[in-house]
Amino acid sequence: MDPSRRSILGVSLFSVALTVPNWPDVVGRLEAIQTGQVQRIGMPDVHTVVAMTERISELDDQFGGRHARPMAAAFLVNTVAPYLRADATEEVCKAMMSAASDLCYLTGYMAVDEGVHGLAQQYYLKALELAGASEDHLTYCTTLRGMSVQAVDLGHGRAAMRLADAAAAASPKAGPRMRAFLAGQQAHASAQIGEKAKALMYLREAEIAMDKAESQQKAFGSYDPAALNYHTSQVRFELGDVTGAVEAMKQSDRLRYDVYRRTRVKERAILAERQIAIGHVEAACATWHSALDDYPLVQSGRADQRMQSMLQLIKPHLKNHAAHDLNDRARMVMPASLLV
Repeated sequence: MDPSRRSILGVSLFSVALTVPNWPDVVGRLEAIQTGQVQRIGMPDVHTVVAMTERISELDDQFGGRHARPMAAAFLVNTVAPYLRADATEEVCKAMMSAASDLCYLTGYMAVDEGVHGLAQQYYLKALELAGASEDHLTYCTTLRGMSVQAVDLGHGRAAMRLADAAAAASPKAGPRMRAFLAGQQAHASAQIGEKAKALMYLREAEIAMDKAESQQKAFGSYDPAALNYHTSQVRFELGDVTGAVEAMKQSDRLRYDVYRRTRVKERAILAERQIAIGHVEAACATWHSALDDYPLVQSGRADQRMQSMLQLIKPHLKNHAAHDLNDRARMVMPASLLV
């Protein structure tokens, strides 16, 4: 779908805002709208939405989606919806739709982190709708890629491939960092469906684009060498090279910025799963211990699932001293609801 098509809305902007999913779970969903306090908005209001989205994203990175998503949902209802209803110039209107699209994408991403996948898809679709209406190619492509990531993580490789290809096709003028961002996902999806040649081609494309992007400027908070190494690990794992996947994930962990705590927990757990798969029990236990260091600070469904997997994977090795100690520590740290 061409994101420049204005006909994508088909209804009033305010109606679009109100159809963002799961409004009933937010207390006072109509109060701010019914008061009619917001009459006209300008670019400072757009900047407010952008800044709040950035802050919520930072909280998500550090503490997980379960903490941050209710905040995003409340902000969408109580602030962004009235802004979308207010009078504005065409420039401000488009900018506000773009900002709202980015916030919807982030909220969908956090729903994925919680494991609420149906809800996440609804947010993603609303993000696409608003991005298309505002001609925001970046958020449009980012959302399609996010949908592909969700699909590939759930094992739906064909759907993931279609979405990754759609994201790439919708961004023909992407810069090198964006191209690496998109190609890395194409590589992962290709590998999952067994298309080795395509997977390696896209991975090489991502590597070349990343080299070019890094030579121009470092970009904190966007696709970076740690993320590329994560994709390299995923491709190698899908293609049966578990040892290579372990080495790439180690490199990803070394390169990752400290602020990405939730990602660190999840991906260290994945690394440990692959270490134990090749018989490196002590190394896997050490990696899981490092994940447990941060785990109590993170509220994430994906992290919870990884910790539950850990308990199952170490169960056959409990006569090993390292595995026994890890099991004891995990049962002290993990919520009781996850130990059943």
